Amino acid sequence: MQSISSIAFSKLLLIVLIALPTAVAAQNSPLADWDRLRPDGEEFEIRMPRNSTAQTSKEPYHKMILNMRLYMSAEPKGPVFAVASMSGIKANPALYSPMERLNSYVDAFKHLFPEKVRGKDATATLALVGESNINGHQGRDYRISVGELSGSLQVYATRRRFYAVVALNTKKDSMMQKQFLSSFALQESAAEVPTTAAAQSETPKEQPRTPHPVKPDTHAGAEGATDGDEENKVDPTKRGPISGGVLNGKATSLPKPEYPAEARAAKAAGTVVVQVVIDEYGNVISARAVSGHPLLQQVCVNAASQAKFSPTSLMGEPVKVSGVITYNFVLQ
Repeated sequence: MQSISSIAFSKLLLIVLIALPTAVAAQNSPLADWDRLRPDGEEFEIRMPRNSTAQTSKEPYHKMILNMRLYMSAEPKGPVFAVASMSGIKANPALYSPMERLNSYVDAFKHLFPEKVRGKDATATLALVGESNINGHQGRDYRISVGELSGSLQVYATRRRFYAVVALNTKKDSMMQKQFLSSFALQESAAEVPTTAAAQSETPKEQPRTPHPVKPDTHAGAEGATDGDEENKVDPTKRGPISGGVLNGKATSLPKPEYPAEARAAKAAGTVVVQVVIDEYGNVISARAVSGHPLLQQVCVNAASQAKFSPTSLMGEPVKVSGVITYNFVLQ
């Protein structure tokens, strides 16, 4: 018969063997020594590197001034981990859909974020991957490139704010990017509230304070500004098209391109992507092929130029839209 001490030792050894893999995995996790970030006045939490910083700014966008908070960790040669928090475009289903509001925020982010990472002349390229949702908040997933950096972008819109979660690097690090993006969490979506003056001016509840060294945004109260506020006015002549992503499903008329005999003979096939700009009336005013077989590009540009779309409005005003139309060619 085993002694009591032997039994106790065996149980202790079993516990150690069970716990060891979990402890090793935690130590090997790329985010093991990161902090949990819960900024004041925000609706999100996420794990960020301990060297992350926070900055606030007011950014012009169409006729508005957007309030932007940027929480970021950026090394000179990558990686870059960031959460951009923006407000200024109020939820108003009577004037525009939630997805139109999200598209407007994405367009603003696309123009504002690159400068924060790679300087004044930097630009971003986005490719829509799919739709997503966190606790009832609509979102989208993108592939993003800024200069030599590339990675993943997730965007979400709540009734109060817009959040863009981005991970960039010069090399692939899918595990770290995946763990960073998956650590992002949003508060559960509240029930829809009628868009009234009282509802728009309601003061948000104070969020729990965080030990993370982030200063509160002193401009957070600008959310309730309206188009009529003079301080929110921006010269409308500088307005550019908003980003619409992949536009195939939004067309009211989408002519199919012909399959050129020369392309068939050369066995040219695959996907052609055409970048288009749509005016305030739903007409295509510019079209250019950005990828695909050269023998198939011109017919796709011709077809895209004849496409028709429903007009898009931002804050009740018609705006131009930039996006892509894709065409697939399959050899029979």
